Amino acid sequence: MFNPEEPPELETSRWFNTEKPMSLERMKGRVVMLTVFQALCPASLKHSLPQSERISQAFTGAEVAVVGLHSAFENQDKQTPGAVEALIKEQGLTFPIAFDKPNVKKMPRTFAAYELQGTPTVLLFDRQGRLRRHYLGQVDDIRLGAEIMAFALEARTAPRETSLAIERGLAMALADPRGHDHGDGCGCGHDHGHDHGHAHHHHGHSHDHGHVHDENCGHDHSHDDQQHDAGAKAKV
Repeated sequence: MFNPEEPPELETSRWFNTEKPMSLERMKGRVVMLTVFQALCPASLKHSLPQSERISQAFTGAEVAVVGLHSAFENQDKQTPGAVEALIKEQGLTFPIAFDKPNVKKMPRTFAAYELQGTPTVLLFDRQGRLRRHYLGQVDDIRLGAEIMAFALEARTAPRETSLAIERGLAMALADPRGHDHGDGCGCGHDHGHDHGHAHHHHGHSHDHGHVHDENCGHDHSHDDQQHDAGAKAKV
């Protein structure tokens, strides 16, 4: 299990909408929203990609980096870099988007490194490069915007106490998305009844990960109805 305090670097084979490849290391100092999607995932097309474009326009690039990652773990022959490039033009997406590095007969490399369970997935990193949120499925604009703004208020060298205070404020102000009836809101026709709260307790942060499964876009979720404590490897 990876350590969200020191998350894996992105492994990519191609970039779109940027002159130079991007990396989590080079984006430190900014809040990073990483949207993982597939070109053939209805929820990605209907919700996550348009949402990412809206958020990229709502925040300045100097403070918040919105990045897309196409991770094709099914129908790879149809989800080629060319197909992704066509999709970007069709949807008018302007934020940087990467093509996850393929891994022959296995999950794409970044997808596997983050132990992802499907698409769409949203990962939020703070200014220090720590993974603070991990959402699988549709996430509300207001929640994402509030969390991004809260992390943006933290200094790059913010002490643990500052991050804890931010987390407490978010917990008090934002309703738990897992308590909502998601119904068919993602457009994939699946009941979002699974609750997979991954509680990361690195350095005292409460990394509450609201996971919502979308089986029409993801792979087998049969082993996921458990709670994993990713803090086992952390040094506190």
